[in-house]
Amino acid sequence: MILLVAAAALSIPRFTWAWFGLFTTLVHELGHAVAALLTGRVIHGIRIRRNHSGEAVSSGRGGFGPVVSGFFGYPAPAVVGAAQLWSVFNGYTAIALFVGGVILAVTLLVIRNLFGVLVVAASAGASALLWFYASPEVQGYALLVIGTALLVGSVRGLLTVVGVHTRRRDQLQTSDAYLLFRRTGVPSPVWLLLFAVVIGACVVFAVTAYAAEYA
Repeated sequence: MILLVAAAALSIPRFTWAWFGLFTTLVHELGHAVAALLTGRVIHGIRIRRNHSGEAVSSGRGGFGPVVSGFFGYPAPAVVGAAQLWSVFNGYTAIALFVGGVILAVTLLVIRNLFGVLVVAASAGASALLWFYASPEVQGYALLVIGTALLVGSVRGLLTVVGVHTRRRDQLQTSDAYLLFRRTGVPSPVWLLLFAVVIGACVVFAVTAYAAEYA
């Protein structure tokens, strides 16, 4: 229960979300970037802005890569959060922390704005502090809190983009679902539903994992 309260404190109040939301945006943009790399595209840069917006610019041939890359933004925090929970519950906390730190360090090479550099550097620094100075128990608790907060952040992101499509349609150009519609012709609600399915599956996994671990 304490872990859930700590995760909620990071990802729900406006004050803490103003900071943790930047990390969630970073994970969102890394979702685009990793998906682009896995489909053979070249990453040109990532930007993170103070208002929690961002962009990951890539290029490559074919139409499949841009669709996959465009899809794995909103689900990325949920997937990463669920993976962190799985890692802790299965004894891979140190590996998860190390891999996350390496990814953050490499990300510094493709960040293209100063504010983004600060966000990535702060995230990498926190990861390094946990790796070098925290006990295995503290590392595990930290990853559980961050992973759960990322899941909540992913749900927040989904609700925000649904709000763009239902109440703030003048902001449609900021929606990955709309951009995917423009690229594929598949209606935006279908993409929103697919986002929800992936995020929902991650949330169900997390709830099941917590229930099995602390029953």
